[in-house]
Amino acid sequence: MSASSPARPPEWIVADEARARLGVRPQTLYAYVSRGRVQVRPDPHDPRRSLYRVADIAALTDRKGRSRKVAEVAAGAISWGEPVLTSAITTISGGRLFYRGRDAAELAQTETLESVARLLRGGHGAALKRTDRPPPPAGEDMRSRAFLALAARAGQDLPARGRNPLALAVEAATLLDVLTDAVAGQLGGGAIAGRLALAWGQGPGGPGADLIRRALVLLADHELNASTFAARVAASTGASLAACALAGMAALSGPRHGGAAAAVQSLAREAGEIGARAAVSARLAEDRHIPGFGHNLYPDGDPRAAALLERFEPDPEMAKLQATISAMTGLAPNVDFALVAMSRALKLPTDAPFALFAVARCAGWIAHAIEQGQGGGVIRPRARYVGVEAG
Repeated sequence: MSASSPARPPEWIVADEARARLGVRPQTLYAYVSRGRVQVRPDPHDPRRSLYRVADIAALTDRKGRSRKVAEVAAGAISWGEPVLTSAITTISGGRLFYRGRDAAELAQTETLESVARLLRGGHGAALKRTDRPPPPAGEDMRSRAFLALAARAGQDLPARGRNPLALAVEAATLLDVLTDAVAGQLGGGAIAGRLALAWGQGPGGPGADLIRRALVLLADHELNASTFAARVAASTGASLAACALAGMAALSGPRHGGAAAAVQSLAREAGEIGARAAVSARLAEDRHIPGFGHNLYPDGDPRAAALLERFEPDPEMAKLQATISAMTGLAPNVDFALVAMSRALKLPTDAPFALFAVARCAGWIAHAIEQGQGGGVIRPRARYVGVEAG
């Protein structure tokens, strides 16, 4: 730096230096910023450039480089760490999502949620489905109906542990039907994607129904995310499949999980009111999260989003928002943005992204519940006490 150059605060560094210290690519640095792990601020001497907080960079570098004790490793694994359970259902490898060794994006080309649900469960119950389903609760919105339908089943179904695999397969297929009925607001028959499409004003065999089918397949499972972990904890106690799905639904309802689509919708409204660049600039200046972009497990881009976005044309506002965020942050859209863009393009109900997520992920919750019940013990981590010492 020359003597005439304005000095910057020593606790902030430019992007090139931040990436050099971390040994990462630009996309990874932007992902750290998006997830709130590195604070960023505009350079007071050059508003076109951003500065990154040295303390956050140092903490990430230290975390990557040091050898931690077993207790520290176990504690860190709870938040975006190494898997804490063994599973043969789903993995993320090389930036791609696989269901029992099969690429989810490829499965989305031809498969249905029903066939993928059977695959996730291990192939049981290929042609089994019960039809004695009660009507969905009346007078409630989609989200409330979904909770009520699962709660009703959870209150009466038998514990899953020790049950015949074929009986569990029948129950699993019925649960998906019950949840679909609740979301659609009516009893129905036929493929789940077609029933949702019909309920949301799309032709059951048209392009809208095909997009819904693809989205359901891509969302069916995602390894040990928060809702799936909750479902497996419930399953480890021997709870019924419906109770496990209800545990998953409860976790999904949080704003940091299934509420992500609502955050994207909020950002889209801001962009519509003040312009995309102004909305994104305001969030970056205030160190606020950019929803719908970047993903910890996909530093090079979410393949689920790519598989959806290539099949339709987002409306002009969403297209501009996507282009603006990518240009300003280097981040690629994730599946939450793709779901909102798809729902707007098809003019689906506002809560359709959450409903699609819930119906699709129920397939994964059930598969994980069955797997956990087949061989795992009770999931019971120990707490590392940091409170007041006992007297």
